[in-house]
Amino acid sequence: MPNKPNPDETNIINESAEISVGENSGWVQAIGNSFPAFKNHNYKLYFSGQLISLIGTWLQIVAQGWLVLKLTNSAFLIGLVAALATLPSLLFTLFGGVIVDWFPKKKILLFTQSSAMVLAFILGILTVAHIINVGEICVLAFLLGTVNAIDAPARQAFVPEMVSKEELASAIALNSGAFNTARVIGPGVAGLLIALVGTGGAFIINGLSYIAVIIALLKMNTQSRVSKRNTNALRAIQQGFIYSFSHPVIRTLIVFTAVSSVFGWSYTTIMPIIAQNEFHVEAAGLGYLYAATGLGALMATFLIAAFAKRVEPVMFIAGGSMLFAVSLILFSYTTNFTLALVLLFFAGLGLLSQFAMMNTRIQSLVKSEFRGRVMSIYVFMFIGLAPLGNFEIGWLSEKAGTSFAIRLGAIIVFIFAFIVFLRRNKITGAFNKYQEQGQ
Repeated sequence: MPNKPNPDETNIINESAEISVGENSGWVQAIGNSFPAFKNHNYKLYFSGQLISLIGTWLQIVAQGWLVLKLTNSAFLIGLVAALATLPSLLFTLFGGVIVDWFPKKKILLFTQSSAMVLAFILGILTVAHIINVGEICVLAFLLGTVNAIDAPARQAFVPEMVSKEELASAIALNSGAFNTARVIGPGVAGLLIALVGTGGAFIINGLSYIAVIIALLKMNTQSRVSKRNTNALRAIQQGFIYSFSHPVIRTLIVFTAVSSVFGWSYTTIMPIIAQNEFHVEAAGLGYLYAATGLGALMATFLIAAFAKRVEPVMFIAGGSMLFAVSLILFSYTTNFTLALVLLFFAGLGLLSQFAMMNTRIQSLVKSEFRGRVMSIYVFMFIGLAPLGNFEIGWLSEKAGTSFAIRLGAIIVFIFAFIVFLRRNKITGAFNKYQEQGQ
């Protein structure tokens, strides 16, 4: 049966426009109309805390890479630390999904966010005391990655407990918006803070940023949904895979997520090489390239919020993927830096339009008792398979050049998106059928 919204959520949904207009100024009302999730008190708390925390996370990502560079001047060790930070997503995310289904998601998030805060403080204190070494950074990066392997599916599965189904698409789009806003703001702030307080100070400030999301979680009033623990973890993971891949729409979206992660998103891995060898720019130019993608992704947040109810979801998914692929193919041919920024903007716009809508469709279809496991499979496909894409594009770049490697990946994404587009009526019909049947 479909999940029923909480009484507080129902009151929010049924609130009349006249009352809202009387209470809010014009621009607040406009934001509320564009992003219904902001009318939900729980989600407003969560969004504010999460945005602050995510900016802090980007502080740590930039500062950590800079610290390893200063300690070792080794590109290999920088890559090793990054790999250790993402390896747990490949190893543990599926088990994390089981934990998310078995325990209250809010309590899980309080644990994971508190654990991440402690790890950030440890890294900061060791760095400020000048007793940090690469081995300790590797251990802390792996531990943080392990925490994230539980935190990521928990955050994904927690959204429907905060908002109603009517607000779900808006909430997921806003989550993507928060991530990409942080991706645009965080690195710039990190550069300034590293200059002012050093890398250790940046780590400590990141630790402090977790307090915002912890306070938000403590102030939220949500109803937990947990599954009965009537089997072992491996059997529970198997049940999650069987459910996901026997559902025609969820199966299609999860497979598409894997294709886009391995052959689409991986282009960001070789962006430093492209910046240096193709456009002959330094770190600031690389930052502009990343920021252009982030701004396009941020724009996708507003488009989904404005048109999610008017445009078929498959059009966002297939259309966004084809926009991404075409933009990336053109990017692989250009040597003009300004044009490259424009093309990356549209690539980010297309890619996030696709991913945000796929996330929304999966969340709206999955049964609550399988939500954690299904979202862990989604995170596994999105993040866990990323190392395969990084290896593929790195190897192919060495053998055939970066432009060819980017082009081939984009063509594969385009072909898959075109297949989805051709089957859009069948996919839409299946989606409507499962919605009517209550999943």
